[in-house]
Amino acid sequence: MSVEIEVEGQGLATEEMTLNMGPQHPSTHGVLRFIVKADGEVMRTAIPDIGYLHRSIEKIAEKVGWHGFMPYTDRVDYVAAMTANQGWGMASEKLAGIEVPKRGEYCRTIAGELGRICSHLLAIGATGMDIGAITPFTHALREREMINDLIEELCGARLTYNYMRIGGVAWDLPPGYQEKVLEYLDHLEPTIHEINDLLSYNKIYVERLANVAVVSPAMAKNFNLVGPNLRASGVKYDLRKDQPYSVYDEFEFDVPIGEGEMGQVGDCWDRYMMRIKEVFESIKILRQALRQIPDGPVIAKVPRNLKPPAGDVHVRVEGARGDMSWYVASDGTEFPYRVHIRTGSWTAMSIIQELSRGLMIADLVAVIATFDIVAPEVDR
Repeated sequence: MSVEIEVEGQGLATEEMTLNMGPQHPSTHGVLRFIVKADGEVMRTAIPDIGYLHRSIEKIAEKVGWHGFMPYTDRVDYVAAMTANQGWGMASEKLAGIEVPKRGEYCRTIAGELGRICSHLLAIGATGMDIGAITPFTHALREREMINDLIEELCGARLTYNYMRIGGVAWDLPPGYQEKVLEYLDHLEPTIHEINDLLSYNKIYVERLANVAVVSPAMAKNFNLVGPNLRASGVKYDLRKDQPYSVYDEFEFDVPIGEGEMGQVGDCWDRYMMRIKEVFESIKILRQALRQIPDGPVIAKVPRNLKPPAGDVHVRVEGARGDMSWYVASDGTEFPYRVHIRTGSWTAMSIIQELSRGLMIADLVAVIATFDIVAPEVDR
C-alpha cells in the first residue's frame, strides 16, 4: 500500500499512496467510489466520490405530474421503497388538503414496516458477508425472500414496491392477508434470535466491529446523522415517536439506542445491532396494526388531474435509514414546481471522511456496511 523509497543518509521511508475503492466494488453497496489515501494499511483519509447513480429524479418530478411521480419514488431507496412512496403521498396530500382514510393509513403502516424489516435483514446479512461470514447472509436473505412473497401478494412487486397512492393505497389487503402475516411474524421472531446467536456475538465478528469508528452523540448531531445511525450513538430520537405521523401514535413500541454492549457506544457493532433491535420493534408494530385495522375505504377520492394550490410543504418520514425529508413546492398547476428529497444515506456519507482517519483499510468495509448506505439515496 505504500512505496518504500531510500532517502540518502536516512535509510528507508514510506510514501503515501492513493487507492481507488470502487466504483464497482462488492463492499460499497452500490456504485460508490472512495478515494483512499493510505500509508501501509492505515488510512489517512477516505474521500467519498458520489454521482455515479445520479438520475435527475427530482427534475423528473417536475415533468411527470403529481400522480405520475409516485412510481419514481420507488427508486429513491429501492431497498425500502414503501417509505418513499409514503413521503411523496403525504407531501402531495398536505398541499392538496386530502385526508387519507383510517384503513388506508393502517395499510400504509403495514406495508412500510414490512419494507423496513426487509431492509434491515439485508443490512444484517450484508454486514456479516462484508466481514467474511457468508452463511448468515443466506439466512437473512431467506427471511427477506419470505417477506418479499408477502409484499408481492400485496402490490405485485418484489423490489421497487409501488403500493401507495396520493390519498391512500392502491387497493385493500388481500383476503386472509392479516392471518398470513401474523403467522409469518411468529416464525420470524425466533429466527432473528438464531441469527443473533450465529453472527452477532461471534468472537471474530465482535473484534472486527467493536470500538471501530466510534461516533459520539455530539458528533452524530454535528454531522446530522439520522435513524438507526443516530440512535446507535445513544440519541433517542425517532420520528414515529417524537413527531408521530400517519397512525404511529396508536401503537406501543420502544425506541432502542446504542448501549456499548461490546465496546463503546456508537461503534460499528452498535450500529449493526440497531437493525436487529429495530426488527423486533417493527414486529410489535405490525402485530398491533394487523389486529387493530379498522374497516372502511383505503383511498380518498382524488382528482385524476390533481392541481394542489400554490404553496410549499416539508414532510418527514422515518425510513429504514432514518429521517427522509420531502420539500415540495406547487405553483397551482398539474406539475410540481420543485421537489427536493433528503435521505439518511446522504448524511451518513458526510461523516465517513472524518471517521476514516487512522482506521485500517479493512475497517472501511465495516464502516460502509454498518452505516447501511444505499447508493440511490445518495445520488438523486
